[in-house]
Amino acid sequence: MITADHAGFPLKAILVTDLTTAGHEVTDLGTNSADSPVDYPDIATLACETVRSGNADRAIILCGSGVGVTVAANKFPGIRAGLCHDHYSAHQGVEHDDMNVLCMGARILGQEPAREIAQAFASAQYTAEKRHARRLDKVKAIEAKYTKG
Repeated sequence: MITADHAGFPLKAILVTDLTTAGHEVTDLGTNSADSPVDYPDIATLACETVRSGNADRAIILCGSGVGVTVAANKFPGIRAGLCHDHYSAHQGVEHDDMNVLCMGARILGQEPAREIAQAFASAQYTAEKRHARRLDKVKAIEAKYTKG
């Protein structure tokens, strides 16, 4: 699943083609133009609700810097969003931290690094190694502490 605001729209189109060609199932939730402003909390909400509902395992969200969508995405319980601007962080975030939302800054990255990062994220799998599971459980405990009604 991929979505972008107006700043991320041009890069989103490239990533959709790349990921689909590589055999990944990609649902494009918009935006569909760079001409009309779209607020980053709106696209973060759309992506995170799609992941939380189980309609997507992971999401990629693009905005100008990547920071806004990362901040917004991490407000959702169960979402582990990471701002990645390099290959290592993208696959390691999934493998070690079970990152389920990749955030990128379309005005920060060039096309080639963004393509590489998206592929690394989409191809990576959580290892569930004992040390990673222990750390993830601690993260989930923090989330649970602050989301109790």
